[in-house]
Amino acid sequence: MNRASFLAALALFVSPLIAPEAFAAEAPVSEGDRWWKHIEILSSDALEGRDTGSKGYETAAGYVSKELAALGVKPVLKTGFLQPIALQSRRLVEAKSSVALVRGGQTLPLVQGEDVMLSARQGDSGTVDAPLVFVGYGLSIPEKGHDDFAGLDLKGKVVVMLQGGPASIPGPIKSHFSSWTERMKVLRSAGAVGYVYLQNSKLLELPWERMVAASRNPTVLFTETSLNDSRGMKVAVVASVASSQKWFEGAAHSYEELVALANADQPLPKFDLPARLKAKLVIESRPLKSMNVVGVMPGSDPVLAKEYVVLSAHLDHVGIGDPVKGDRIYNGAMDNASGVAALLEVARALREQPQKPKRSVLFTLVTGEEKGLIGSKYFASRPPVPLTSMVADFNLDMFMPHWPFTAVVAHGKDESTLLAPLSEVAAKQGVRVLADPEPDRNLFVRSDQYSFIREGVPALSFKFGYTPGSEEQKVFKQWLAERYHAPSDDVSQPVDREGAARFIAFLTAMTRTVADAPERPRWNDDSFFRRFAKPVTAPSKVPASPAAKP
Repeated sequence: MNRASFLAALALFVSPLIAPEAFAAEAPVSEGDRWWKHIEILSSDALEGRDTGSKGYETAAGYVSKELAALGVKPVLKTGFLQPIALQSRRLVEAKSSVALVRGGQTLPLVQGEDVMLSARQGDSGTVDAPLVFVGYGLSIPEKGHDDFAGLDLKGKVVVMLQGGPASIPGPIKSHFSSWTERMKVLRSAGAVGYVYLQNSKLLELPWERMVAASRNPTVLFTETSLNDSRGMKVAVVASVASSQKWFEGAAHSYEELVALANADQPLPKFDLPARLKAKLVIESRPLKSMNVVGVMPGSDPVLAKEYVVLSAHLDHVGIGDPVKGDRIYNGAMDNASGVAALLEVARALREQPQKPKRSVLFTLVTGEEKGLIGSKYFASRPPVPLTSMVADFNLDMFMPHWPFTAVVAHGKDESTLLAPLSEVAAKQGVRVLADPEPDRNLFVRSDQYSFIREGVPALSFKFGYTPGSEEQKVFKQWLAERYHAPSDDVSQPVDREGAARFIAFLTAMTRTVADAPERPRWNDDSFFRRFAKPVTAPSKVPASPAAKP
């Protein structure tokens, strides 16, 4: 849809006198085409990348609200479909900020955008002059006997850590402790004043230039400071692979040696570096407002309707940024208009079924995922219904329909009794359930399901499945390199619309199966994440605990 056509349709859409159905240009010829029509609207250039708090995002939120209403989904908040959030936008003033290494009386300036990126989210305006200490992966996982900080004096120091973690630690647990919320707890407690994050080229997802472009966009924090639990450092630095050896000149080990040890899954040494970090940060801030879109499809059972299956997806993307081949609009078609469109089509499918689900279904389209799971965290800390009434969360973020839907990866499948309905629905639809092919990407904690998990709600996050070394993995790797967080994540890319339609049918069946089950899902006894579960006084029966895994 070109800009003129989109704006003409938008003029109809925003009028309260026009029914939501008037927004559709023409009747789609298939379920996959209908899904694609939502993506064409949500990732249009006219929405300018749906950045958190932008006019384009507000337009997207309005569109989704109208669509949900037309599909029989009801408002659940006093504010209707919209849950407003007070935020603060923060931007690093790069020209007034600096970072350097001081070694042997000599100062080596580091070039922002070439050697390093400075974080406006985790750093603060001011100066830092502190010694450096290498702390391996920077992980403290007491449950698995791993503590990179044991015996180290970190008070007043800047820690240097390498991307990754021990292969012996299960992916979900490693991901949890790799989150900045968990890292900050340890670093604040130890008295560290900052960190330097070194990348491992084996684990990279984005070219350095694209990471730098993303870092120059404003970041976002809550106005309510108690919600900003991933902060606490005066300075936070990400180093480029090309310049990482600069941090180890004169040290006992080189950067290349440490990466080789990590890639061989060998223990990493911890040691002081013969240098200090000297940095100055100037950060500007301004108030910002954004909103989640939340609606409910009421359940049909008078008792079970008081419980909810949550379907979540993030509505935001990264907005307008540095131009790539002359294009500055980061449309976010797969990330994550695709997930939002899929949830709208699940709502349609549920509405069209002769019997409505027994439990209620809560549709939650959140803001600020790209800014650090902002919207889902706010929703989970200010829920419109009790958290203990949410029996499960199914999250979509870049489910990636670039090949036929014959296999699924469900992050979190081994942590709760949701594995049973997952296996049942997959078997009926001829879909294989695969293990996470790349656990070191930490996807278990990198999207909105993590906000629900931390509040005790069993959750799954779905992707089209592939196996290591497969052609599908090559397609996905190419997509990451060329389109992830780039202007080219737009409607010009090829997708498998029939695969998307099959996936929507799969997610509809998953939702229906859990919504109709007499027993609510629960964490497995041997799941690390069971500790987040809250006491439940539920209208439905809680199943007996499954046997712990050996």
